Amino acid sequence: MAGDAIRPNQRKRTRKDLLQAAAQLARQGRSPSLEDIAAEALVSRATAYRYFPSVEALLAEAVLDIATPGPETLFTGKEGDDPVVRLEMVDTALHDVVAANEPAFRVMLANSLQQRPAAGVPPRQNRRSPLIAAALAPARKQFKPASLDVLQKALALIVGTESMVVVKDVLQLDDAEARRVKRWAIRALVEAARKTS
Repeated sequence: MAGDAIRPNQRKRTRKDLLQAAAQLARQGRSPSLEDIAAEALVSRATAYRYFPSVEALLAEAVLDIATPGPETLFTGKEGDDPVVRLEMVDTALHDVVAANEPAFRVMLANSLQQRPAAGVPPRQNRRSPLIAAALAPARKQFKPASLDVLQKALALIVGTESMVVVKDVLQLDDAEARRVKRWAIRALVEAARKTS
């Protein structure tokens, strides 16, 4: 049982190690092969292929990994504890990163959809959930644990790459309208979670 709990965390770490290795080699001005990246991450070539179908897919996602801010960067302690304000900061940051790197995000999304999921191997990095959790952290006591859990999951549907595809491709909204709609959804979800708490 303990081994099962460790494996998903190890798989996430391995995937992150591959992304960091690719980013490190790219920052050195190299065009690394998947073998180079695997060696830098201290994993086998076969392991690297379990996580990424090609070196192009790995390098595209590594660029996105660098561009996406972490909670420690986004939240500096000056933004207060209002969950809506903090969640709007998350949405703005991710919206801007997606807009600035749209072709790479579309490649990453296509690769993750085409990749056959291997047992326990995440098809892509989860960048939004840590940001959402950090945004809600100061206000955790405003919500019942079950409501907070559902809120975090529902918010993950509103921010990120998939929402960009919906607002641009499906709804055909311009940037300002897309931001307005997503902010409305964020406020509505927070209020709904408060009412169930």
